[in-house]
Amino acid sequence: MDCLPNNSDNKTLKSLSSDRRLDSMDLKSNHTALVLADPAPLNKSTLRVSSGLLPYSGATLSQNLFLTVPTMKAGILDIRASNCLDSMESSSPPDKKSRDFNNDLESTDTDVAYCAWLLKYPSALASFDQITNPAKGKRIALFLDYDGTLSPIVDNPDCAFMSNDMRAAVKNVAQFFPTAIISGRSRDKVYEFVGLSELNYAGSHGMDIMGPVRQSFDDHSNCIRSTDNQGKEVNLFQPASEFLPMIDEVFNSLINNTKDIRGAKVENNKFCVSVHYRNVDEKDWTVVAQRVHDVIRNYPRLRLTHGRKVVEVRPVINWDKGKAVTFLLESLGLSNCEDVLPIYVGDDQTDEDAFKVLREGNCGYGILVSSVPKESNAFFSLKDPQEVMEFLKSLVVWKKTSTLCNK
Repeated sequence: MDCLPNNSDNKTLKSLSSDRRLDSMDLKSNHTALVLADPAPLNKSTLRVSSGLLPYSGATLSQNLFLTVPTMKAGILDIRASNCLDSMESSSPPDKKSRDFNNDLESTDTDVAYCAWLLKYPSALASFDQITNPAKGKRIALFLDYDGTLSPIVDNPDCAFMSNDMRAAVKNVAQFFPTAIISGRSRDKVYEFVGLSELNYAGSHGMDIMGPVRQSFDDHSNCIRSTDNQGKEVNLFQPASEFLPMIDEVFNSLINNTKDIRGAKVENNKFCVSVHYRNVDEKDWTVVAQRVHDVIRNYPRLRLTHGRKVVEVRPVINWDKGKAVTFLLESLGLSNCEDVLPIYVGDDQTDEDAFKVLREGNCGYGILVSSVPKESNAFFSLKDPQEVMEFLKSLVVWKKTSTLCNK
């Protein structure tokens, strides 16, 4: 398959409910599995203007990582597979290229809905002063998702390359602000795509973090000393390390169980497994859902989450991108500091955990990358990776100007 980006395709996401951060889950035998999927399209009645930031109240790092999930009974397999299919369908609307844009009325309604949505999630470019004015005299810490944020969504996940211009923009912004990539990809894979040693990297939705050495983490049971690609000593934090054999086992099983499904691709992201069905005929999605559940039914410590045309198998632990942000701020020596303003830019459902941490902690801004209305915990929005690049360049110009003015 040619490695050509599909710029017309965008991922969707769903705002996570307040109980998303519970330290335990009760999956009884007559309940469906925990499934995170994208929401139905918004209508005008759901839109409201967001409030401003409150003073920073700080955040603490949870030590209670593991969630309790009773063993599921085999009899609910078909129900779970059916719900998986429902989530696959709801999280994967038709591609833009397959829609009929000749319908002027539909196009007008879409434009009106998006304009109304921007009242709640204003453009981070148009609202740049609103973002940077509170940052005067503060240190900005920047956190970025990868797929759909720094690179376009493409049919082949192995070809999600960022442009040279985007790489230059990220490199430049990292010279002025502590910058980290937090991706659902494996840490090694996202580093291979980005290729910048100036950054901190968190893979597997924050379950594999490489950051600067901090003495306070030396006694942490999930944190070890390691070295990066340049031989520099770093801290490696992997709260789901005990799941590695299980993840590898599930990965191999999913490879075998889906090898006859045309277009299906299984990706090992170290601490989670992604089953991509972007290139699978929709009539075969039922088969994908059933095959996935044929595998994970025997793994009660694993759960499913859903993104745009991807099903992910992840460990059942109390850890996500939001907690990864908190951990990275602490490892960078920036936690509980009133002069720090974290900014998180992401487009995926899993980025909502990070948006929520910043919103509920009243300590920073979440910026959602989306070209269509989505409910979110973010404060601002950007339409696509191109606008993300413009935002990063604007931050650099603002920082240089601010530095000159303060001399």
